[in-house]
Amino acid sequence: MNPITAFLVALCLAAAAAAGLWVSPYLAGVFVLAAVVIALSLKMANVWQKFVILRMGKLQSVHGEGMFAIIPILDTIVAVIDQRIQTTGFNAEEALTRDTVPVNVDAIIFWHVHDAEKAALAITNYRQAIDQVAQTSLREMIGSSMLASLLSDRKDADEQLKLEIGAKTAPWGITVSSVEIRDVAIPEALQDAMSRQAQAEREKQARVILGSAEAAIAGKFVEAAQTYDGHPQALQLRAMNIIYETTKERGATILLPSSMVDSLNPSAATVALALAGKGVPDPDAGVTRKPEPKPAPA
Repeated sequence: MNPITAFLVALCLAAAAAAGLWVSPYLAGVFVLAAVVIALSLKMANVWQKFVILRMGKLQSVHGEGMFAIIPILDTIVAVIDQRIQTTGFNAEEALTRDTVPVNVDAIIFWHVHDAEKAALAITNYRQAIDQVAQTSLREMIGSSMLASLLSDRKDADEQLKLEIGAKTAPWGITVSSVEIRDVAIPEALQDAMSRQAQAEREKQARVILGSAEAAIAGKFVEAAQTYDGHPQALQLRAMNIIYETTKERGATILLPSSMVDSLNPSAATVALALAGKGVPDPDAGVTRKPEPKPAPA
């Protein structure tokens, strides 16, 4: 009973009590009858409600927001429809995908009644029917989808469910606004296998990248060797730079191989070796070097 009807009923009952005490019991009865009629006939619908009224078994009217009156006994309110957006959660447990993987899927549907007459007369319990249709459609969608697409293409799955459920509920006066899959759970063993597969793929990619880098470095080394082969001065400068880089650390003992020292002046070393072999005076040492005589045969 709405507040206005309750107030009018209380007022009539108070008038009946006063009339019974001071005027006449018959007048009190009239006020009591008026209170009963008001309580049974005066109704009020909120802005989001629709009242479906039958008169002697036939559809009389569908009343919306505001006050209205019905005829007691003849009129019957068979349904009060809430036209606000409703949410219904549904799930599918141990449903098999197209590639025979069992999954548990939780989803939620947003819907509202756009035709109160159909929702009240076309189906017995539209709320229960929405839940059953949503679960059935979800299992059908899972059975026709691969696990990879179900995990990665959530938006496509949501849109597919929205269209399928909306097509089934439209004759009942119900519009499906959206469907959202909240969670897709797969077995732990499969999760471990997928994790190992992803790790192997990443390791493979890392090895391919490392091999490509090694090939590129080797190519650069070949180019550098070709440059040093035709330009001994460049090799000398490179050797000096290596020595400079190694001597920047203070308090460190550095051992340099003789070949690296010779590489600092490769042309001078080559000339010195040639002159020593011929017995020609070395311009740097100022002395004459002769080849040692071969020992006489025994």
